[in-house]
Amino acid sequence: MPDRYAPDDHLADRTLLVAAAYVVLRRDDAVLLHLRQGTGYRDGYWATLAGHVEPGESVHEAAVREVAEEAGVTVAVGDLAPLTVLHRFERTGPAVEQRVDVFFEVRRWSGDPSILEETKAADMRWFALDDLPEPVVPHERLVLDALAAGQTLPAVISLPS
Repeated sequence: MPDRYAPDDHLADRTLLVAAAYVVLRRDDAVLLHLRQGTGYRDGYWATLAGHVEPGESVHEAAVREVAEEAGVTVAVGDLAPLTVLHRFERTGPAVEQRVDVFFEVRRWSGDPSILEETKAADMRWFALDDLPEPVVPHERLVLDALAAGQTLPAVISLPS
């Protein structure tokens, strides 16, 4: 029995998912957000540290890499605490709009966060969870509001658009 899928198994009638890792860098009751710019998606919105999972990379490795690339801090994989998985999709939308977002919380890291990708972030600041700026990327706001309310998030959330 083969241990791999057939090369055409994921074509035509299958859903293709874009995976991303999100990191809520947390200091007490504050979270680090950056103001998106020049990305082509939700520019002018505040957001957590995040990015796509690259080929050959685990979601944990992507989270660690994105935090280092965007904010210049080092996070150990063991310090990534899972928060939730958010499945965002359009029922009849294109493959690029079928997404799986894995959210982690991090309370321990080394280094001082700062903007490293100046073409993608106009600002970076700490905000109290109960006093977030406007606007925040909507699907990220959903997670941050739950944290602010002290709620335990479901393991998996489906969010059709």
